[in-house]
Amino acid sequence: MLAPRVAWRSLLQAAEEAAPAAAIDAFASVLAERLNATQVAFLIADFSGQTLVPVGAYARGSWPEADRIGLADSPHGSVLRTQQAQLAREAGATRLLVPVTSRGDAIGVLELVLPGQASAETVAEVEAAGHLLAYVVIANRRHTDLYEWGQRTMPMSLAAEIQRRLLPAAYTCEASSFSLAGWLEPAGDVGGDTFDYSLDLDTLHLSITDAVGHDLDSAMLATLSVGSLRNSRRGGASLVEQARRLSDALHTNAQRGQFATGQLVEIDLHDGSARILNAGHPSPMLVRHDAATPIALAVDPPFGAIRDHPYRSQPLALTPGDRIVFVTDGFLERNAAGALVPHALVETRSLHPREAVQQLARAVLDAIDGELRDDATILCLDWYGTTPARRNVTSGADRSLASDDG
Repeated sequence: MLAPRVAWRSLLQAAEEAAPAAAIDAFASVLAERLNATQVAFLIADFSGQTLVPVGAYARGSWPEADRIGLADSPHGSVLRTQQAQLAREAGATRLLVPVTSRGDAIGVLELVLPGQASAETVAEVEAAGHLLAYVVIANRRHTDLYEWGQRTMPMSLAAEIQRRLLPAAYTCEASSFSLAGWLEPAGDVGGDTFDYSLDLDTLHLSITDAVGHDLDSAMLATLSVGSLRNSRRGGASLVEQARRLSDALHTNAQRGQFATGQLVEIDLHDGSARILNAGHPSPMLVRHDAATPIALAVDPPFGAIRDHPYRSQPLALTPGDRIVFVTDGFLERNAAGALVPHALVETRSLHPREAVQQLARAVLDAIDGELRDDATILCLDWYGTTPARRNVTSGADRSLASDDG
């Protein structure tokens, strides 16, 4: 049985003393020693959202590090989806799978083979170790490409590399008043889509953008767009000022005819009021009472389309229980996909945003036989309201949000 006051310090010390690329091995080695485990491995979710890949696996015995585990219909996939540990009895041993998660961002799965039958106390300690491992991964992936290598199951173009660097480090975030998740399904020729969010003490900031063009041209335009928005946001600029500065930046630095569509959102976490600015972008969808409808918005021109245009922010009504879904036109580019979206939004309503965005992307891909002409990007926000509440957290995820479906 782990002795928490000693084990947590030992696990952190081992990870800190090791090189960044060896931190997982060091962490797993101490965990295996404490629990007398015959196998310990960390499996990271790849960029496709379809498989888990062993990374820095430590094992006393053998462990097939090159093997990938599919998430569909597998115990590992169930653990990642439900954020609940699973145990399997084996001959004289227990195989234990626990989620590796931080604020709802499902990073991967920690897998152990323990002697005998694992007690409830041991399971709880390993769940806590999985949560701690999430922070070890987050801290060390800043210094090494090891985790990036593990998440890549196919080559990535230069344009895709640039585009990925523009996305937030975590695609999912949970707080007491909301959960959100984003997903980007890239086209063969990268289309310049991005999404972003930031959470401070008073405000949730969201953005979704779609730069015109493909490949390096769109990637560079997206870089300029995201850089401008982040610079303005971090300087305390209003939505209108953020839009003005971005439009000016495109007029000054981009080629003639280059522009970006997008939506900028601010939500006051104290009173629940929200504002949105729409620059030539497809309408967001409201999912309320098992119906999905477009949100009617006044539409300004895309960023960079008209010099000195007076952009407008407008109210965005939020009611506890609402789901707001922002998409780029890659989701709507063909009739089959566009007609599918409202139905798919209702069908995935019970899922956590983390699972919903991936299932929606897969549904659209299936509808168009996997042939994306443009990036398909989605940002899903579940709004719970402003009532102060503490998150019911187990292993990095809010247990009050968990269900059999996600």
